[in-house]
Amino acid sequence: MKEPYPSGTAVLLKEVGDHFEILLVRRNTKLSFHGGAWVFPGGRVDQKDFPTKENDIVSAAKNAAVRETMEEAGVEIYSDNLILMSRWTTPEGLPKRFTAWFFVTAVKGDSVKIDGEEISDYRWMRPASALDAHGSGEIVLPPPTFVTLLKLSDYGNVKTALLAIAKQQLMTFYPKISQTKDGSCFLYEGDAGYELHDANQPGARHRLWVVEDGYRYERS
Repeated sequence: MKEPYPSGTAVLLKEVGDHFEILLVRRNTKLSFHGGAWVFPGGRVDQKDFPTKENDIVSAAKNAAVRETMEEAGVEIYSDNLILMSRWTTPEGLPKRFTAWFFVTAVKGDSVKIDGEEISDYRWMRPASALDAHGSGEIVLPPPTFVTLLKLSDYGNVKTALLAIAKQQLMTFYPKISQTKDGSCFLYEGDAGYELHDANQPGARHRLWVVEDGYRYERS
């Protein structure tokens, strides 16, 4: 089994009046990995992303997030301003796997210029609005994007979000999938069924249900 590719993802927050919005970009429908899905800008770490004479994967992921955000969305951000929020690893058994570091940062203005190749569209959306659009079938969100938006929907403004994320412990997600009669259950560390890949185990919950009627996140 191949090791997952390291990658960096940038979650861009923009203050708009009494709330904030997040940049989502739509991946080209022809892409094999999450084609047509709405995600945050980001991509695979290149060798040039590593700091000189260092093997610092987090710094490399930051640099990849900065580079990919410019390439995909035409937005300039800076690695020094990126706050590490979470790390997501694609479940085993899938043909393409990544370990993605998710960073959050504030931006001003809404000047976005998508590349028109890998990225076909973009939207600035409130977290709750994006979740509602996913629930209605208007847009498709991969599980990491969904859970990240769900967590960010707890905050009222950019400053509060950034301060809280900077203080919190790194959230790590290495899903193990349990198939049920209703669909798939992505089990995360801390769930009672995590080690056994069994969604029916009684006890603590940390999981995302991906079923016919939508997504449902549970954390006890």
